[in-house]
Amino acid sequence: MIYPIVMYGDAVLRKRASDIEKGTDLTQLIADMFETMHEANGIGLAAPQIGKSIRLFIVDGTSLEDEPTLKDFKKAFVNPQIIDEHGEEWGFEEGCLSIPNIREEVLRKKTVRIKYFDENWNAFEEEFDGMKARIIQHEYDHIEGKLFIDYLSPLKKRMLKGKLANISKGDVDTEYRIAAPLKK
Repeated sequence: MIYPIVMYGDAVLRKRASDIEKGTDLTQLIADMFETMHEANGIGLAAPQIGKSIRLFIVDGTSLEDEPTLKDFKKAFVNPQIIDEHGEEWGFEEGCLSIPNIREEVLRKKTVRIKYFDENWNAFEEEFDGMKARIIQHEYDHIEGKLFIDYLSPLKKRMLKGKLANISKGDVDTEYRIAAPLKK
């Protein structure tokens, strides 16, 4: 099932998501999230972006041919917890399915250590760096109620205010279904 992507302005995107009860069957939801993400040409999707305030996100960087380190990077993160972020901060132009047609440079730490469960409730603690770390940090922010635009300067945010208002009204062109909080 392909879900509509929740747009900027919806309260679910600003709420810290709840833990998922261990052992919950997430097979169908994760499959639906991958289908939704691929339909929207994304490389990551967090449950709040489909209106579910639970601590779950998926990543799939396998479509980025110019990033060979991502060729096997497809996984689900259930109840993740970032333990550490370290290394030099580096800038990269990020975008978000919930904030379409806006891309801005965001500084993030190079390396992230994260504890999580996979879809079968196997526990992992792993370290990721570079683009993998960035994708994880971006999606993790979603389950914490944070968006990439929160890292921008006050001036940049003011400059984007009109575009963001239009997105929350559903007045935005996308190739995927959306759920806009202020759509009439």
